Amino acid sequence: MGEDKGRGVPGRPRLARSATMTADEMRPLGSLERVSCARRPRVLGLSFVLAMTATLVAAGAAAAGGAASAHLSAAFAAYEWQYAATHADLVPAPVLRAARSVTIAVVDTGADVTVPALAGKAPHAYDASARGSLSADLDGHGTFVASLAAGVAGAGDGMAGFGGDAKLLVEKVANADVAPKDVDVAAAIVDAVDRGARIVNLSLSGPTPSILERSAIVYAVQHGVLVVVAAGNGFLTGNRPQYPAAFLPSLRLHGGGGAGLAVAASTADGVRAGFSSTGPYVSLAAPGENVFGALGASTRDGEFIRVAVPGAAGTYGIGSGTSFAAPEVSGTAALVWAADPSLTAAQVATILEQTASGGGVWNDELGYGVLDVAAAVERARQLAARRLLARSTG
Repeated sequence: MGEDKGRGVPGRPRLARSATMTADEMRPLGSLERVSCARRPRVLGLSFVLAMTATLVAAGAAAAGGAASAHLSAAFAAYEWQYAATHADLVPAPVLRAARSVTIAVVDTGADVTVPALAGKAPHAYDASARGSLSADLDGHGTFVASLAAGVAGAGDGMAGFGGDAKLLVEKVANADVAPKDVDVAAAIVDAVDRGARIVNLSLSGPTPSILERSAIVYAVQHGVLVVVAAGNGFLTGNRPQYPAAFLPSLRLHGGGGAGLAVAASTADGVRAGFSSTGPYVSLAAPGENVFGALGASTRDGEFIRVAVPGAAGTYGIGSGTSFAAPEVSGTAALVWAADPSLTAAQVATILEQTASGGGVWNDELGYGVLDVAAAVERARQLAARRLLARSTG
C-alpha cells in the first residue's frame, strides 16, 4: 500500500499501511465484552448498583449542602454513581461552560452522534479506517466512551459526561468484531491533533507494541496534546504490559514529559477492579466497574446491561472496563484546562495525579489514586488565581 506523506505538515509521522496484518498487529479494543470469559469482570446485579448509586448521590448532595447538582439532570442522578463518587457534581457551573474551548477526541469504534447524550455537541466525525466520513457505530463501545467523556445533560434527555461543554471529535478506527489496525489508530491520533484536539482518548489496549502508535503519540505530545489511555484489562490473564499505555513512562524518560495518562479501573469502593491491569505505567484510576453510559442504536445485545431511565429519551446501559475509566479522566482534563487555560498538557496531567485519592503517593494498582474531579478543578483555579495576583502585584 502507499505511504501517507503527511500532507506537508512539519514533523508529522509518515504512516505506511501494511499490505497484510498479522494477529499480533491487530489491536484489540479495551472492551471487556469482546474478550474471553476469563477476562470478563464481575458484573453486579442491577438492584445492587441502583441501591449503591442512590447512597452515593445522597452523600454527594449532603456534601454540597443538600443542593441538587446544576448540571446532572434528576432523571439520571440515581444511575450515574460515578459522577458523585468522583465529586464531579461539585464542579462550579462556570467551569463546565468554559470547557467549550477544549476539544476531546475519542479514538474508538465511532459514535452514534444522534443519541441524546451526544446530539447536542454536534461532533465532527472522521472514519480513519476508511479515510472518509463517519459510518455508524456498529459496536457500541465508542458511543459509550464518548458519552462518558463529553455527554451533555439536558432536561431529562441526556446523561452528563465528565467534560462539561467540551467539544467532541469522533475518530473511528474499528467496526464490530474487527480489531483496529495500528496504522488506523496512528492516523486517527494525527488527524485529531491536526483538527485542534487538546485531549485524545484511547480506550484501547493490547499486548503488542506498535511503533506507528508510539510515533503518533509523540506527535501529539509535541503539539501540546494530552493523551489519555486505558491501562488495559489483562490482570486476570497474566497481567502482561498493555500498549499503548505502557509506552508512556518511556516517552517521559526520553524527554516526552506529559506524554499522557494511563488510567486503571476502580470500583465503587475505591479499590482496583479485579480485571484492571497493573504496572509501572499506571497513572491514576477512575470508576470502571459497572459504570453508566449511553448506548447507540446499533449497540449489540449482550455488550452492556441495558437500563431504562424513566422519563428520559435514549437508551442507556452499564458496562465495565478500563475503556470506560479513561474517558472520565479525559473529560476532567477538559475541565482543568477550562479552569486554567494557560496550563500545559504536562501540568494538567500532574494536577490530575496529585489531586487523586492517593495523596501524592503512587502504587502500581491505582497509580496516584482515584480521580477527584472537583479537587483537580479547584487546584487549577487556585493556580490561575495566584498567577493573576502575582501579575497584579508584580
